[in-house]
Amino acid sequence: MPYVLDGDNLVGTEHRGAGRAEARDALVSEIAERLRRTRASVVLFFDGAGRSLSLGNLSVRYAGPASADDAIVREISRARRPRETVVVTADRELARRARDAGASTMSPADFWKKFGSGYPEPDRPGETRVDVEDWMTWFEAERNKNK
Repeated sequence: MPYVLDGDNLVGTEHRGAGRAEARDALVSEIAERLRRTRASVVLFFDGAGRSLSLGNLSVRYAGPASADDAIVREISRARRPRETVVVTADRELARRARDAGASTMSPADFWKKFGSGYPEPDRPGETRVDVEDWMTWFEAERNKNK
């Protein structure tokens, strides 16, 4: 099931306070990290011009002179199975257009819940962290090679 994300809408709901380019970069990084452990396919659209890129399961596209909303609706119309496409947006008008084109919609909050955090889980009480560098030093020490 491909997910099509309204990038600037997500920036507006998640990354307030950062400059536009920095907020977009932060969003791309966060989504790429969250997708690392999934097979989900995501196409992230932004308004305006920019360099398209692919990061594993994540494709980033720019709408150029059209709006990202129009590019998303066009993407749905090109899909072999539009009903399997999920558009992630908080924009009611885009959500309506996506549903009219045959896609389903999901709120950004539900998308974040579904894909969890892309960052390491916090330590759990009673667990100790393993320091890889300490282990490498221990195994490289001559006195420990025959143990």
